[in-house]
Amino acid sequence: MQKITLIGIYDQPPEFSGRLKAMMASADGFAGGKRHHDMVRRELPDHARWVDIVAPLRGLFDAIRENPGHWVVFASGDPLFFGIGNTLKKEFPDAEMSVFPAFNALQLLGHRLGINYGEYPVISLTGRPWHAFDEALIQGKPRMGVLTDRNKTPAAIAERMLRYGYSGYLMHLGERMGGEHEQVVSLTLQEAREREVAFPNCLLLEATQNPSLPPKGIPEEELEHLAGRPRMITKMPVRQTTLSLMNLSDKTVFWDIGACTGSISLEARLAWPHLKVTAFEKRDESEGIIRRNAEKFGAPGIELVTGDYFLVDKDELIAPDAVFMGGYGGAMEQLLDDVCTRLADGGVLAFNAVSGESRERFVKWCRSNGFQLRDPVQLVVDDHNAISILVAVKSSF
Repeated sequence: MQKITLIGIYDQPPEFSGRLKAMMASADGFAGGKRHHDMVRRELPDHARWVDIVAPLRGLFDAIRENPGHWVVFASGDPLFFGIGNTLKKEFPDAEMSVFPAFNALQLLGHRLGINYGEYPVISLTGRPWHAFDEALIQGKPRMGVLTDRNKTPAAIAERMLRYGYSGYLMHLGERMGGEHEQVVSLTLQEAREREVAFPNCLLLEATQNPSLPPKGIPEEELEHLAGRPRMITKMPVRQTTLSLMNLSDKTVFWDIGACTGSISLEARLAWPHLKVTAFEKRDESEGIIRRNAEKFGAPGIELVTGDYFLVDKDELIAPDAVFMGGYGGAMEQLLDDVCTRLADGGVLAFNAVSGESRERFVKWCRSNGFQLRDPVQLVVDDHNAISILVAVKSSF
């Protein structure tokens, strides 16, 4: 049976117990980061087989499979705290695995600051997208522990927070925790944005004021519009009703096709921050408008795809389980056919019809393609024409 021993170390040459030294003496292979190798090299047996842990991890997996036996893997802090241990457990589910952890970097930072770090939900940005961090910001989390990497640095995190208006936080920064070059400092986000830091590092974010929750509905006059077309925007009551009828709480990926100013995307992102939101818009000028609207209202993480919907590459995007069709460029049925091939079974599709013809075309297509229509809702806002809010669910058979 494959045997894997995971050993957590700090950012300095470790002092191993006699038990660990004996275990290492009989190991068949060793792995860890390059800096881990530098720190443990003197403790390894002569002619030890060593594999650097670098992305992609296929090289490590292949080495373990091709040289079965007992492998010792070194990691920073706790190997099971968003670490390599979890990955190895998934890749080698039948392996006999033992863990000898050290305190993780965030725990050490909490110790140095003398705070209850258990109150800080942890978000890992190490090799991961911004989504979970953005979600926590929108939710108004007053405390966060954040694991960084060489791209999502403390400066990049501070810049993102300031750009989207989340300025009311103090950043407690820990550099090279557990080592002789350890440093702990508390910074404003403005200070953190300008600071060069040593790697590895981590941080604890603490709100200095009550975080403001996103608005429940954005008045259209507060959004930036297309030049000369102030009426070309989905009105707030229509937005709110449409999204509510889509029942997005159990959905994961939302596509806004024909996003225009991004009003629907913003409302979906702010009200359901767990959603991954992608906005499609063919007008080049909308890119800046949507970005500025998102920054103004604190809605990070909206992915924007510009260009003709039929021509842009969508194959690399995560398939949606919720789609709002804000426009169809004169090709409704063609657009709906394409959406149908991508929308997950049980997914929801919504359309706001401004004319009887567009309503009947949408209803006819849904009935011909196995979509279950929910009861329509009709709204009249101010002096605008009546809007039919149409929502349909894709059958799972």
